[in-house]
Amino acid sequence: MDGLGNGVGFGSSSDPKAAVMNQVRQEAAMTNARQLIEKVNEHCFEKCVPKPGSSLSSGETTCFTQCMEKYMAAWNTVSRQYINRIQQETGKGAGGGGMF
Repeated sequence: MDGLGNGVGFGSSSDPKAAVMNQVRQEAAMTNARQLIEKVNEHCFEKCVPKPGSSLSSGETTCFTQCMEKYMAAWNTVSRQYINRIQQETGKGAGGGGMF
């Protein structure tokens, strides 16, 4: 939980507000994971399986695996950059103004 939990709640399980915030974070993470899986399936299946059948050919399997790996790597890169940006903005303080 190190990446998203910085600065809020500090893991105090006896604090009801922190418990609710942790629950919200967990639900958001699950929603993001579901969206990632749906997008990977949608994008890579359309790209790699032109004519669905009862099973995937070895070429379709290879294509799907490579597509999925690339999509996940891109998702992870974007997620890390987003988290870094949030942490930088949070570190500047509430009155810092930011870039927007």
